[in-house]
Formats: sequence, structure tokens, C-alpha cells
Amino acid sequence: MYEELLSTTVKELKPSGIRKFFDLANTKEGVISLGVGEPDFATPWSICESAIYSIKTKKTHYTANAGLLPLRQEICKYLKRNFSLDYDPQTNCIVTVGGSEAIDIALRTIINPGDEVILLQPCYVAYEPTVLLAGGVPVFIELKSENEFKLTAQMLENAITDKTKAIILNFPSNPTGGVMTYEDYIPLIPIIKKHQLVVLSDEIYAELSYDEKHCSPANFDEIKDLVILVSGFSKAFAMTGWRLGYVMANETFTKQMLKVHQYIIMSAPTAAQFGAIEGLKHGQKYVDEMVEQYKLRRNFIVNGFNKIGLPTHLPHGAFYIFPCIKSTGLTSLEFCEKLLDEQNVACVPGSAFGEAGEGFIRVSYAYSIEEIKAALEKIEIFMRKFQ
Repeated sequence: MYEELLSTTVKELKPSGIRKFFDLANTKEGVISLGVGEPDFATPWSICESAIYSIKTKKTHYTANAGLLPLRQEICKYLKRNFSLDYDPQTNCIVTVGGSEAIDIALRTIINPGDEVILLQPCYVAYEPTVLLAGGVPVFIELKSENEFKLTAQMLENAITDKTKAIILNFPSNPTGGVMTYEDYIPLIPIIKKHQLVVLSDEIYAELSYDEKHCSPANFDEIKDLVILVSGFSKAFAMTGWRLGYVMANETFTKQMLKVHQYIIMSAPTAAQFGAIEGLKHGQKYVDEMVEQYKLRRNFIVNGFNKIGLPTHLPHGAFYIFPCIKSTGLTSLEFCEKLLDEQNVACVPGSAFGEAGEGFIRVSYAYSIEEIKAALEKIEIFMRKFQ
């Protein structure tokens, strides 16, 4: 009766493949989950204390639309200190409700109806819907496991048309854990500059780079003003539930993004902003400790999956592996459904991250070694039928 009143774009959006699968997983008892993209660490207590103190001292009102200036200042200092990036807190920074809002307002700001946006598959489930909701047209580049899911210059050049407006990059990657090094980016820079592509760079996993320092496309002066950098506090500071992120860009972009942010959000949560200031000032030791634990877990789980017969490359960032399950003859959804049904282990079908993810599963190692070990034992039992 009311269908005709709905937006056609929204009606045609597919539900999240991750959430759809985990609704099924949550109906079972005793499931070992290797699926959730969320740190198993609690938010460092000093961050919590700062947020609590802000509430106790009645700092509970709206902040400036762009966020507390002291927070924006600390974000800029942090990016300079950790990633050699120079930004002005007054003109280049907006504090957002998670990285998700930052992506949304960036796309709404730059896209006109019909503009093409290049997405790298397998990719985070929200990118395609957010492009569509902004009136854009997603264009996909399929990344390859044999190339550790890196983007090459030839791939990029082949995908560009006269309608291409932007490209969304996500390195370290969800779901593959793939990274792009400084050397990997060098061949891409002239192409981006030549075509004046807006680069929306989602760097929420930047701190979780294990084998060499994270590189941002904004590290290249030739294209820095074309880069919209998105990040936040969810992963590195274990603050997923706090819903706090930020977007960094040249002033032409931020002035317009701020208008969208003003109308849909007003300002990010005040207590979370005070907590984040503490995290940026004094939380690096906690980040370093978590990263070290993730690296140990990464090495353990990669070794385990390769021994079982589900080959995976060694991811250099984030907290996911993306093993290949093609040898089983099952689709990624069938594999995950049977694994859940028979062994009570939950992973995410690779197809949830686009067609290029078929034949793979996403496995998170944001869990204890004990949980990972228990899951590996069950997966090994499951795999015996295919050997």
C-alpha cells in the first residue's frame, strides 16, 4: 500500500551482507565469531575518565559545528606527528559522527547526479550504497589476491571515463587487510592529477599498519588538495560505540561539507570529543600495545589458515584476513552457512563485499588467541570433508 511512497533508490539498496549474515548467527547458542570488525579491547580508561569529567562539569551542550577547536588542534598535531601530514585545524578539519558520516558528507558535497565514482572491490559494504544515495554511479575495479589486493596504474587508467569524478581508496583495507606503500602510490599520482580525480581516502585503519609506516595519498603534495582524508577513533583507540570521526580536506571542500554537516548533525557528541582529546594527547601507548597484540594474532591466524588448506596472503594492515575457499567448491555464502551450522563458527562471506569477493571469506582477528585457536580447531574439522 505504501510502497509507492518510498524512494526508488532506497528500495533498491541491498541490505548489508554482513548484518544479514549475523542476524542468522545471533540465533544460535555458543557461536565463536570471527566476523565482527570491532576491537575486543575496551576503550582506555583515561579516555573514559575525560568524557565522564566533561559530563560532571556540565560540558554537555553543542560544540562548534566543526567540533571543539582543541580537538581539531590535537587531530592536526596527531596527523603531523604520526603521518607527516600538515593540516590547519581552523580550515581543514571537521569532527564527524564516525568515519561513516565523514564519507557521507564528502560524497554529497562532490557528486552531481550521474557522476561516476570508482570503487575497489572487494570493498567495505557502505561505499556503494553511499555513492548511490548521493546520486553517483559506482564503477568497480576488481583487485586480485595474487597482487595482495593492490591498485595498479593500469587498472585505474582503464576505469576512468569522461564522467569519472572520484575514487574511494581504503588502505589498509576492509575486508582484505591489503595496503598501498609509498612506492605503490607513485605510478598513480600522475593519473590522479591529470584527470583531477577527487580521492576519498578512508584511513580508519591507518594506525594498524604492521610492517611499515602507513602512507596516505595526501602525503603527495601534487595531489594533496584533491584528497579528502577520512579517519576516526573507532579502531585504533577502541572507541567504536563513541561514534567519533573526522574529515580533512582543502578549504574549498570543507566549507561545503560543513554545510551538509550542519543540517544533518549539528555537531558530534560533546563527551566523546573530550574523551578523544585525551586519547590523542596521552593514548599512544595504548594504541601501540593494541597494534602489537594484533600483529601477534595476525601471524597466528594466517599460519593456522594456511595449514588448514585455506590459503591467505599475509595482510599488512587492519585486523582481517581474506582466505580463499574456492577449493571447497562452495560459494562463500554456502561455506559460511555450513561452517556456522556444523561447527558454530561465524565468518563473513566474501560476496558481502561485492562480486570480486566471491570465493573468499573475511575473518577478523580482533579476538583473543584463545578464541582464534578454538575457531581454527573447528574449521580444521570442517575442512576434512573436502580433503
